[in-house]
Amino acid sequence: MKNIIVEKRNRIGIVTVNRPNELNSMNSETRKELAIAFEELDLDDDVNVSILTGSPGKAFIAGADIKEFSKMEIKDRKAMKKDWRVTDVISNSSKPVIAMINGFCLGGGLEIAMACDLRTASSNSKLGQPEINIGIIPGAGGTQRLTRLIGEGRSMELILTGNMISAKKAEDWGLVNMVTDEEKLEEVTMELANQIVEKSPFAIKRAKKSIKLAANTSLKKGLKEEQELFVECFKSNDGKEGIKAFIDKRKPEFKGN
Repeated sequence: MKNIIVEKRNRIGIVTVNRPNELNSMNSETRKELAIAFEELDLDDDVNVSILTGSPGKAFIAGADIKEFSKMEIKDRKAMKKDWRVTDVISNSSKPVIAMINGFCLGGGLEIAMACDLRTASSNSKLGQPEINIGIIPGAGGTQRLTRLIGEGRSMELILTGNMISAKKAEDWGLVNMVTDEEKLEEVTMELANQIVEKSPFAIKRAKKSIKLAANTSLKKGLKEEQELFVECFKSNDGKEGIKAFIDKRKPEFKGN
C-alpha cells in the first residue's frame, strides 16, 4: 500500500490515509487501496471493528484530488461507481467501521465518513460538501447518505451553499456521534471501539445488517428480517453464552459463533 497504513491493535483494525502533503485527499489509487484494505479487514477473523482516520495534520480527508479531476474522464455511472467503490465496501462491511475525523472532512472525505457506521471528531474539525463551488455535485453518496443522516432541509443547506460546518454543529445535526478535544480524539475513539469489541461478533454483524435495512427497505420487510436475525442470534453459541453469563452474574466469553 502506497497511500495508506493498516495496523491492528487488540482486535481493532486501524486504517490511516497517509497523504499529508495533499491533505489526505483521495486520488484513484488511494480509493482503490482503501477498498482493498477494508475488504481484507472484513475477512480477518482477528479484527472485530475498524477505524478510519487521516495522517496527523490539517485533514481527515479533504476531498477528492481536484488536480486529478482535470485529467480524468468519467463517461458514465458505471465508471463512477467503480472508481468510488470504497464507499460501498465500507458500508457493506459486516463489521462496524468508525470514522475518526481529525481536521477537514470535505467532499469525498465526508462521503467516505458517512459510509462508516459511527463518526467521532476533534473539536477543530470542519465538515462539508463543497462540490457546488466548482460546478458539480456530490457523486459518491453525498446527497443520499447525508439526507438520511440529517434530513432534507439541512442537507439542502450544506450541499447548495457549499459551506463548511463545525464539528459541534455536525454533532448537533446528528452527522457526528461525538466530539472531543483533538488530543483526546484517539483515546475516545479507541474507547468506543473497545466497547464494541467486547460484544458478540456474531450479534454485532447481524445488528449492523438489520440497522442498514431500515434505510433501504420497507418497514414490513425490515421487521421480518430483524426477527429472522434475532432468531439466528438467539440460537447461536454466543446468544446462549450471553444469557447464561447474565444469569451467572459474570462477564460473557463470546466466540463469534
